[in-house]
Amino acid sequence: MPRKRVVAKREIISDPKYKSVLVAKFVNNLMKKGKKSIAQSIIYRSFDIIKEKTNQDPLNIFQKAVESVKPAVEVKSRRVGGSTYQVPTEVRPSRRQALSIRWIINYAGERGEKTMAAKLAGELMDAANGRGATIKKKEDTHRMAEANKAFAHYRW
Repeated sequence: MPRKRVVAKREIISDPKYKSVLVAKFVNNLMKKGKKSIAQSIIYRSFDIIKEKTNQDPLNIFQKAVESVKPAVEVKSRRVGGSTYQVPTEVRPSRRQALSIRWIINYAGERGEKTMAAKLAGELMDAANGRGATIKKKEDTHRMAEANKAFAHYRW
């Protein structure tokens, strides 16, 4: 973090196929070792799978899934005196989106389907329907914040 000025946020160019910045961010998070074309093909194939299974617009399901996974609160460690407290804090909108994308990708990778496209499609459909590992992660995060509400006065 620079001391003198605020770092300018880079503008992300929207996705070429769906014209969505959210899909472009998802591609960038899914990408490994700079292989963007492979990440794009995985997402596009998963969108095709979603379209086959649900007969709905895959972009709407994708947006609904990301929206339903976004956490409102999280806990951050705060050291006061000699002890560390888990202090519940509100999550910034940009971090909410980043966390939801990261969780979807991580839990999709842990699923049992054969290809990453199938795993991602399954996780997106589950998240859009309010079930699955990513929704459980969000609920656990909220539960942790609720349990540590007593330490909210240590917020900084």
